[in-house]
Amino acid sequence: MAAYKLTYFNFPALAEPIRFLLSYLKIEFEDVRFEREEWPSIKPKMPFLQVPILEIDGKILNQTSAICRYLSKKVGLAGSDDWESLLIDIAVDNFTDFRKAIALAAFDPNEESKAKKFETLINETIPFYMNKFENIVGENDGYFVNGKLSWADLYFVAIIDFLGYLAKVNLLEGRTKLQELKKNVSEIPEIKSWIIKRPAFSYDV
Repeated sequence: MAAYKLTYFNFPALAEPIRFLLSYLKIEFEDVRFEREEWPSIKPKMPFLQVPILEIDGKILNQTSAICRYLSKKVGLAGSDDWESLLIDIAVDNFTDFRKAIALAAFDPNEESKAKKFETLINETIPFYMNKFENIVGENDGYFVNGKLSWADLYFVAIIDFLGYLAKVNLLEGRTKLQELKKNVSEIPEIKSWIIKRPAFSYDV
C-alpha cells in the first residue's frame, strides 16, 4: 500500500479538502502539522514555497485542487463524463475566487485598507458568492453539480467554516440549502470519523 504524507499548518484551510478525500477513500495518511513560527524554516523546502503538499511514496505533489481531483477520480467523485467534470472544476474554481477575496481582506497588514476591504467583503462579496452558491445547490437537488455528491461538495464543506472564521461571520446563516449540504457531507461515515478525530480548531467568530 502506498504511503501518504500530508504537510500543512496546524489548522484546516487548504489542507482540509485533501484530508476529507483521503478519509473518504479510507486511506491512512500521516498528518504532519507545523506552527506558524516554524514556517520560515520549512518554506524554502517546498516546491513552490507553498503548502499543502502531499507525498505519495516520497513523490511530492502540490496544488490542493489538482490533488483533490486526482484523489476523487479513484472513487467516482470527479464526474461521470467530461462535461460533468468541467462543471465540478468550475464550482471549485468559484470557491477559490471567493476564498482569495476573503484572504485579501483578512491578511491585509494595513488596518485602514483592511477595514475598507472588510466593508466591501461583508456588504458585497460575501452576499454575492454565498447567495449564488445557495441557489446553485437549491437547483441541483442539494449538491453543486447534477444532483449528486462530487468532490466539489466535499471541498466546499471542508473549507467553509475556516472561511467564515477569516471573514468573522457565519457564512451559512440563513442559507438552508448550504446548511443541509454541510450536514449531509459531515454525516458521511468516513468524513464523520475524520471530523471526530481531527485536532480541534476553534471556529468562533
